Amino acid sequence: MEINRNQYFLIGLVVLFLGIQLRMVESYVLNEKTSTFVSQRLALVASSESSDSAFLPAAGPTPLRTIKPPVWLGYAFISVAAVLILHSLAMKKPGG
Repeated sequence: MEINRNQYFLIGLVVLFLGIQLRMVESYVLNEKTSTFVSQRLALVASSESSDSAFLPAAGPTPLRTIKPPVWLGYAFISVAAVLILHSLAMKKPGG
């Protein structure tokens, strides 16, 4: 399937809005389900590195995790979005 002008433009807008959101929000707090998922995945990585952590009991409910994206990530998304949007405007119109 070939991507046409409208699809490039839509992808560019979505990436632009994601970049703006990353620049406007300082941190994201994950909910309990997602925090548990991330903790389990990190425990698997830690247990593969050292087998001692597999024998430790759970200390209680999983604390909520906070993610702080780096500043450059928002700028990177905005830059990619600008390229996609400008590329879509340079393409010929579909059906024409």
